[in-house]
Amino acid sequence: MLRIARVSRIPIDGLISKAVEVRDRAYAPFLKFKVGAVIEDENGRVFTGCNVENASYGLSMCAERVAVFKGVSEGASKPVCVVVVADTDSLTPPCGACRQILWEFCRDAEIILANLHGKQERFRLEEIFPRAFDASFL
Repeated sequence: MLRIARVSRIPIDGLISKAVEVRDRAYAPFLKFKVGAVIEDENGRVFTGCNVENASYGLSMCAERVAVFKGVSEGASKPVCVVVVADTDSLTPPCGACRQILWEFCRDAEIILANLHGKQERFRLEEIFPRAFDASFL
């Protein structure tokens, strides 16, 4: 794991608390797997997201993508931190689709994975998404 210099303006515990709070609002009647995500931009603005399931599973949306899209729609500046919280013993990383979206919009951001039991890990996205596809291939 890379050593990460904190650039976030908000303490990690505060970001995790916001992710836990938004996780409670997840709409997960089918899988019962609730996830909360928070993105902080370089100006200290915070954008939250929770997963939203649909009976047609392919139409469901992950918490990370909800937070990214909210940030984009609300004029977020450069993201510096992404927090993902789930109620699991093993920390839950973003799925492949979320990693791709995070790469597009949050490439250099610190990624913090946390659970409801106080466990957490910190990464750079490139550590969990090596050889990512981006506009340089177009």
